[in-house]
Amino acid sequence: MHQLHFFPSRTMALYVGRLFLVRSFSILFALVLILQTLDLLGESGKILAVAGNSDSDVWRYVGMRLPQIVETFLPFSVLLGTILTMVTMNQNSEVIAMKASGMSAHQVLAPLFLAALLVAGISFAFNERIVTRSTAALSAWQKVEYKKVPKDSGIRTNIWVRDGDNLINAATVDTSGPVITLGYVTIYERTGGVLSSMLSADSARAVAGGWEMTNARRFMRRSGTLEPLGTIVAAKGVRPDQFTLAQVDGDELPFLKLKSAIDDLEAAGRPVDALKGVLWHKISGPLSAILMPLLGAVAAFGLARSGKLFIRAIIGMGLGFAYFVADNFALAMGDLGAYSPFLAAWGPFILFALIGEMILIRTEE
Repeated sequence: MHQLHFFPSRTMALYVGRLFLVRSFSILFALVLILQTLDLLGESGKILAVAGNSDSDVWRYVGMRLPQIVETFLPFSVLLGTILTMVTMNQNSEVIAMKASGMSAHQVLAPLFLAALLVAGISFAFNERIVTRSTAALSAWQKVEYKKVPKDSGIRTNIWVRDGDNLINAATVDTSGPVITLGYVTIYERTGGVLSSMLSADSARAVAGGWEMTNARRFMRRSGTLEPLGTIVAAKGVRPDQFTLAQVDGDELPFLKLKSAIDDLEAAGRPVDALKGVLWHKISGPLSAILMPLLGAVAAFGLARSGKLFIRAIIGMGLGFAYFVADNFALAMGDLGAYSPFLAAWGPFILFALIGEMILIRTEE
């Protein structure tokens, strides 16, 4: 009957889960403390070198950087916590006792999966509420080299928008006034993907039914002639908000806001595949914590006295770190457009879930 229950013993489940969580968060605390100290050694000099900055700005940096380090190394901590828990239980013959009572390998690992799911939920909420805000604030501060961050002037530069087959480039987009104003606008008019003419203007402002272009002129590619047009209304299908979409950093936005930004960018004709990969990874990233007990389980089984326990622990660590390498590689390929957004975010997760399950079944089940 034990085989029919995922958690045959509530006492055992609580014991193993508590052991796993304590070890995982202890390792996370140690890693964060060491890595934050090393990071601060390199950045504190840059912060204090700016006139007017003091020790409080160093602590301000720590407050912004700490959530990023926690986000990055939480899965590593879960992996190491799994291996340490399983090695300890193996050495104390606790795994053997569980197996002897009729429990399967999956039932032995079940409390770890449940605890890892809890960690994944905490990780997702932490990333959404804290990491995105600290990343945005730190990025803005680092762009001005730890000086005082200036207020947004409302001016964007070098903005591209797609209008059907045509491409529109605005050298500047001024949103500070009551009406959006474009500076030095060029519309690349294309037929079947081939450039036919270029419509340029010194400025353009949003009006009912399109954009009023001042000092407009059209250059005809085939004849090589330039035709002055004066003030005209063009780009009638282009909305003002298509020009106000700033460069979106997926790491700086929570899930729902990023999804909304992707929808807006897609409507504006901007490429969004890389951002879609980041959007999916906001789910697959925290869920990678559930993979760690599966990948580190190789250290749980096998006789401790056989002398191969250390090798099993190394194999478990190798599998875990291989997953992180594959995950970063897939995201990079997604940014380059070589992988689809779904494959970039979920491919490594599915692959290593299958690998971990195969190893577990072949060795113990």
